[in-house]
Amino acid sequence: MSIVVRIDVQLAKRKMSVNEFAERVGITPANVSVLKNGRAKAVRFSTLAAMCEVLECQPGDLLEWVPDEGS
Repeated sequence: MSIVVRIDVQLAKRKMSVNEFAERVGITPANVSVLKNGRAKAVRFSTLAAMCEVLECQPGDLLEWVPDEGS
């Protein structure tokens, strides 16, 4: 199973840059990149809550579970 992070979709809807998003959430642009590229192993609930607050969305708008092929 894989969790896919859909930050790009929400950023595009709001015409918000990665740098602005990172600053408003309180994380580095490098950490936003780690999330966007699926290299993150974990996300703190406080960070997820901040991302949802900044983007005015629900956690399900940012995270999607995708079953492995053959499942």
